[in-house]
Amino acid sequence: MEFGRRTFMQATGLVALGAAERDWDRLRRALTGRLVLPGDDVYDTVRRPYNTVYAHRRPAAVALCADESDVARCLEFAARERIPVAARSGGHSYAGYSVPEHGLVIDLAALDAIRVDDRGRVRVGAGVRMIDLYDELARAGRLLPAGSCPTVGIGGLALGGGISVVGRAYGLTCDHLLGARIVPPGSGPHRVDAHTEPDLFWALRGGGGGNFGVVTSFTFDTAPAPDVTVFGLTFPAGAAADVLGAWQEWVPGTPDGLWSACNVGAGSPPSTGVGGSWIGPPRELDRLLDRLAAKVAPVGRTVRSMDYGSAMRYFAGCLPACRPDDGSPFVASSRMLHRPIDPAPVVALLEGARTGRAQFDTFGGAIARVRPDATAFPHRDAIASAQAYVDVVGVSEAEARRMMADLRDAIGHGTGYVNYIDPDMPDWPTAYYGRNLPRLRRVARRYDPDRVLAFPQGLA
Repeated sequence: MEFGRRTFMQATGLVALGAAERDWDRLRRALTGRLVLPGDDVYDTVRRPYNTVYAHRRPAAVALCADESDVARCLEFAARERIPVAARSGGHSYAGYSVPEHGLVIDLAALDAIRVDDRGRVRVGAGVRMIDLYDELARAGRLLPAGSCPTVGIGGLALGGGISVVGRAYGLTCDHLLGARIVPPGSGPHRVDAHTEPDLFWALRGGGGGNFGVVTSFTFDTAPAPDVTVFGLTFPAGAAADVLGAWQEWVPGTPDGLWSACNVGAGSPPSTGVGGSWIGPPRELDRLLDRLAAKVAPVGRTVRSMDYGSAMRYFAGCLPACRPDDGSPFVASSRMLHRPIDPAPVVALLEGARTGRAQFDTFGGAIARVRPDATAFPHRDAIASAQAYVDVVGVSEAEARRMMADLRDAIGHGTGYVNYIDPDMPDWPTAYYGRNLPRLRRVARRYDPDRVLAFPQGLA
């Protein structure tokens, strides 16, 4: 399945030929799965991204891949026809990059097998959604730190790092990666791990999705699943700045078993709350929460102990059952905090705003005990991640983007998290990858020299 080296061009002239002038019948005959084209009955359903700001995008085709050989055939076709191509695991790309305009979507949803072996290792197809993975792990009594949104795909989450509600105790998702099956452009499917193609394996642990090839499955190590205590604190109106300031003072001294998030939401005045998880004796959690409450008194406090599977469903909003979620229109960005910030500018922006929020998630613990260059994820010394999130509801997209950019810049610190990818992020290569950027670019050039997988914020 070799093809000649050439520069992959995404110039307008290359995609202006249109779907009708491509040899789609040839690809359709080659696939085990289904190729969906405009005009097919399910086209408008399968092309839809989770972020409906990009619902207008019309890919030339969506390949519903049945196996990894379908993935290889799609990449070969995209290279030969010189059209944009992107893999889609859960479809949650904040910038809609998994649905390229006039391009080919490699949909991995059918690659959804989950197998836990007797050593506690789990092999996960790239199309697996988080809620299904958590349910399967819970049945096996195992834990993998990963995302909380139930419909996020494991593929994009793990490749970008993988922030978790138990991350301070167990690290990032990518820290548990043992190996992966990948299809780079121009070669067949094969396995990579720490001993086989170690540079590529390094890059897959935090280098972001869509840069080196299409990963079809992952193998992770897991840990025994503990019971988890979940908690939430609400605070009085007008206390947002005090709460965010107190939370930043509180979290550095907390043990690894405690993860928490501080949320500040738009309003008059802005609302605020702190929620999180605890792995340890419930009485110790009470003492930890009392230390925060001594700084700013909450008006509400809830604490619940539950098994690991129920806790993951709690954070996913799936107790007693998951609510239907077909996506929504939003814009978002991120910052990584390496020192405390001044809460006042963030709270001032949200004061009286119709929409928007800032969420701060604790880092440290097991995340910080990995060297910044040991994996491609560079932000090991961060004390927290921050997300600026604005729903495009009741405001124009342009207004929402201005609000989001203002929030991002008010948070400060010029680094960000690639899984919250922002098409308007200033100096995004350095922000997302830091000192790991040169090595990542070398790996991208090696495995995708013809830029088959090129996209606006891709390493190629």
